[in-house]
Amino acid sequence: MKNTIRFGWAETDITPKEKIALDGEFFERATTEVETPITVTALAIEADGEQTVICSCDVVSISAELTAAVRAKIGDVGLDPDKIILASVHIHNSYTYRHKGPFEKEKIKSLDIIQTYMPKDCVYIPQVTSGDCMDPDAAFDYLADAIAKTIVRAWQNRSEGGYATGFGRAAVGMNRRVCYSDGTAKMWGDADTATFTELEAGNDNGVELMFVYDKAGKLTGVVANIACPAQVMEQRSVISSDYWGKVKILLRQKYGSDLFLLPLCAAAGDQCPRDLIRWVEPETPIKDPNIIRPEPKTRRADPSMFDVGGTWKIGKRVFCEIETALGEVGTIETSAVHRHLKKDLVLPLRRVTDTEYKEAKDKIEAFFKGRKELDYNDSAALYVYTGTMQRYAAQELYATVTAEVHVVRFGPLAFVTNPFELFLNYGNRIRARSLAEQTFLIQLSNGCLSYLPTEAAEKHGHYSAYVSSGYVGHEGGDLLVDASLDAVASLFDDRT
Repeated sequence: MKNTIRFGWAETDITPKEKIALDGEFFERATTEVETPITVTALAIEADGEQTVICSCDVVSISAELTAAVRAKIGDVGLDPDKIILASVHIHNSYTYRHKGPFEKEKIKSLDIIQTYMPKDCVYIPQVTSGDCMDPDAAFDYLADAIAKTIVRAWQNRSEGGYATGFGRAAVGMNRRVCYSDGTAKMWGDADTATFTELEAGNDNGVELMFVYDKAGKLTGVVANIACPAQVMEQRSVISSDYWGKVKILLRQKYGSDLFLLPLCAAAGDQCPRDLIRWVEPETPIKDPNIIRPEPKTRRADPSMFDVGGTWKIGKRVFCEIETALGEVGTIETSAVHRHLKKDLVLPLRRVTDTEYKEAKDKIEAFFKGRKELDYNDSAALYVYTGTMQRYAAQELYATVTAEVHVVRFGPLAFVTNPFELFLNYGNRIRARSLAEQTFLIQLSNGCLSYLPTEAAEKHGHYSAYVSSGYVGHEGGDLLVDASLDAVASLFDDRT
C-alpha cells in the first residue's frame, strides 16, 4: 500500500569518556562530571514515496559544516541526505567542537581583531585548564560519526507503524529580555527596579506532540516540541541533558526503557526557563555578571532554574502533559500524506553602519589602553565590539547569507525548520497562519546563524539583538516567515 508508514528509531549515548570543554558561555568551563547522559536521537519516516529523518542532538548548535560532514557519511543506504534534518536542543553542557561561521573565505576573525589592538605585553589568564580536554577537531569528527551512524540505524530500523497527535501546555519558556523606561532592554535584566517597564515579548507554553506506534499498536516514541532551550544548567560545569533528560527518565519509568524521545526546540531566541519577575536566586554563585543580583528578595516561586531541582520541576511538568495527551489518543493513523521540501533561502545580511564601526573601534582601543591582563570577564565586553568590526569587514565582501530551511508535511502536521536562534514572535506568526493543524517549529537546524531578533529588540539593543549577535535582521526575519508560510501552503494546497 502506497501510503503505508514506516518509522525507524535510534539513539546513541554521546556522553564523553574524557574531559571536554563545554560550549555556550563567555566564561570557560571544562569537566568530566556527568549530571545526566547526553544523547543523539533520530526518527526516520518513510511514507507516500517520501523520506524524512529528524535527528535531535544534545549540543549547543548544529553548524552547516557539521551538517555537511554528517550527510557525507550516510553512504548508500537508500536515504537521500538532503532529507535529513539535524537539530539541537541548545544545551550549554555539551561538547565544544570546531565551528566555522558562514563566511569561510572571510579571514578576519574576532581573535585577529583582538590581537591587532592588544598590547604585546598583555597576557590572557585562563580560568580553567583546558589543555587536556578533547580537541575541538576531534570532537567534531566524533559527533559527525556518531550522528551519521545514529541516522543510518534509524533508517535501517524502519518498520510499519502508525502515529497519533497530541497537545499539551507546560510552563517552561519565559521571555528573558527586560525593558526599561529609557527605551533600552537587557537580556537577563533586573526587573526589580523602578525603571522596569515590561518584558519585551511573551512566551508560548504549548507542547506540540506526535506519538509513534509499531504495527501492533505499541507506543515506540514521542516527538515533543517546546519553545524553550534546554538551559537550566547552562551556568554549571557539568555534562547534562538538562530538563529533556528528566522527561526521558520519567517516560521510560512509565512506558518502558525502550521508549524513544525526540525533543525539538521551537522558536526561542528570546526565551529561557526562568521567571525574571519572580526571581529565584541560584543555589550557589554563578559567574555571569548580567545574572548576579545585588540585593535579591526572597520569592515563593519555582525552585532555582539554574540547578538540578529546576530540571526536575520542568521535566515533571512536561511529562505530565505528555501522559495526559497519551490518555486522550483516539485513532492511530496508519497512512499519511508526506511531502518534504528543502530550500536554500537567501536573506539580506544585517549591516553595520559607519557610526557603529567607529564606536566599536574606539571602544576596543580604549579597552586595551594600558591593559596588561585579560580573563574570561573580558570576553563578553569584547564580543560586542570585535563582532561588529568583523561584520563590517565581511559586509564589504558579502551582501547576503544563505539559510537552509526544510518544510515537511506529514498528515495534518507541518515541520518547519530554520538555522537561527529565532525570536518567538516570528514563530508565532508562522504558527498562526500555517495551514497545518499543528506546526512543529525547529530552530538551530542544519546550520547556526545565531540570533534573529525582532525590530523592537534591535531598537532596544543588548546581547541577542546586537548586530554582532547574528547575521540577519528583522527584514530577513520577515522574509523567513513569508517563505516558510508559502512553503507550507504549497504542501497543503489540497486544503486551500
